[in-house]
Amino acid sequence: MLLIVAVAGREATRELNVFEIMELRSVLGFLMLYPLVHRNGGLATMKTSRPLQHIGRNLVHYAGQLGWFFALTLIPLGQVVAIEFTMPIWTAILAATFLGERMTVSKISAIVLGIVGVIVIVRPATGAINPGQLIALAAAVGFGISIAMMKSLTRTETTLAIVFWMAVIQGATGFLPSIYFWTWPSAYTWGWIVVIALCGTFSHFCMARAMLYADATVVVPMDFLRVPLTAAAGWLIYGERLDMLTVLGATLILTGNLLNLKAAEPVPARAGT
Repeated sequence: MLLIVAVAGREATRELNVFEIMELRSVLGFLMLYPLVHRNGGLATMKTSRPLQHIGRNLVHYAGQLGWFFALTLIPLGQVVAIEFTMPIWTAILAATFLGERMTVSKISAIVLGIVGVIVIVRPATGAINPGQLIALAAAVGFGISIAMMKSLTRTETTLAIVFWMAVIQGATGFLPSIYFWTWPSAYTWGWIVVIALCGTFSHFCMARAMLYADATVVVPMDFLRVPLTAAAGWLIYGERLDMLTVLGATLILTGNLLNLKAAEPVPARAGT
């Protein structure tokens, strides 16, 4: 889903400001999510005893997502997603430090191989650093913090409540900036906005759900597969190059994932929708 969001985001930013894209994503995401909320007891069941944690997590995630969309306008698609995958470093450190998750050899190997694969794909230039790369890296740090905080929330909150409050808080956060930059989207861009809202909202639902069944340091490295897939999409759709070093990087990433999944022990499922 997040691969589709990357392509849709690239297309939408050709016409709309990033703040507007983020706001439309939140509003449409809320509307798409509401049938699930209604089926599970309505708004009354979305009450939370941890409002500050929801607010903190979503402000960090909003900033990271904003930077991610900005980076899409500055550097190649595959490079944005590749740099994003420094995220497991921050997630693993935070999850081990604050959530008590155990760092095994397989988890460390998956992260190391994944990061080496990302470096092989990105191949940082020795000259001036592209601002887009720095923005993408800052976004990755934000995503890492957000995922660790999401894992903490899954201990007391339902998956549906986590995604519900994401739509509400991020929608409120971006309301005024989106009004300032507002331009009415064309029919073509509306299509991409709907795709961003649908895939963006329910990819977070799937991520939060996955956190119920596995450690963050297991779930996040699995998402490394998005790097080679996005590199392939950049090549096929936008003519961004796909060479042997990219293939090598993708192979390292896949190897790390397979090692991690093979060694991962099942975690008993916890209650919660």
